Amino acid sequence: MVSLPNHRPKQLSLGPLESEILHIVWELKGATVKEIHDRILADPDRELAYTSVTTVLNRLTKKGWLVCDKQERSFSWKPLVSKAEANALQAYEQLNQFLAVGNPDVVAAFADSLDQASVEQLEAIAQRLQAIRKSREEQ
Repeated sequence: MVSLPNHRPKQLSLGPLESEILHIVWELKGATVKEIHDRILADPDRELAYTSVTTVLNRLTKKGWLVCDKQERSFSWKPLVSKAEANALQAYEQLNQFLAVGNPDVVAAFADSLDQASVEQLEAIAQRLQAIRKSREEQ
């Protein structure tokens, strides 16, 4: 189970090119502009300026997704959040938005429409929450 990361990007929403480049950085576990640009241009139907990749990498850095590592005259970007942590953050945000509806009838109707596997997952989550709360009380 992946927990929420200590570091959270300043902005979770990403555009399509930002998402694509972030996925490439995750795959390569860090990358240079050239590596990313070459990967995108491997698709013969794609066109993308080298400077556009740099711009997107700088945006992802400002948003808190990447960190730029300068070694001599070379720049490489590394993720500050893993793909699994990013998925956990997105799920967390979506759940908070869903619960912000604040209407128990809507939440109950949603829960009632779930299949058996989902219900079992919810029950496992509820048990995990009880165990966490119990361990906090004992401290």
